[in-house]
Amino acid sequence: MATYQPMTVADLAAHLAQTAGEKTRWKIFWEFLEEYRWESPDTQIALLVDEPPSVGDERWDALLAALAEHLAAKHDLAPPGWAELRVLGRPWFPAELRVQRADALVHAPAAFRKHGVYLAAADLEAA
Repeated sequence: MATYQPMTVADLAAHLAQTAGEKTRWKIFWEFLEEYRWESPDTQIALLVDEPPSVGDERWDALLAALAEHLAAKHDLAPPGWAELRVLGRPWFPAELRVQRADALVHAPAAFRKHGVYLAAADLEAA
C-alpha cells in the first residue's frame, strides 16, 4: 500500500504539463494549495525547493515561480534559486472579467507582480 506524499511544486509542474485544459490546470493548482496548507512548516518549505520542469507554457512556468517565491516569503525565506529567471516579458492576467483584472492589478502579491503574473491575493486563499 502506498503512503501519502504531498505534491511538490515539481510534481505540480509535471501534472500541469500533462493537462491541456486551463480549467483543469487551475483545479490542479488549487489542489496543490489546499494540500500545502495542511502540511507542517518544515514540509511546506521542502515542497518548494526542487526546480520544476517546464510546463510548456511560460505563463504557467512564471506562475509556479511566483507561487514558490510567495510561499517562501511567508516563511521569511529567500525564493528558491530556480525561480529567479522565470519572469514574463508581458503581464499575464488569468482572470477573465475586467473587474477581476483590476482587482488583481491592485492586490496581486509582490512575488506575482515581480514575475508578471497578476493574480489577486484573495484568489490564492479561495482554494
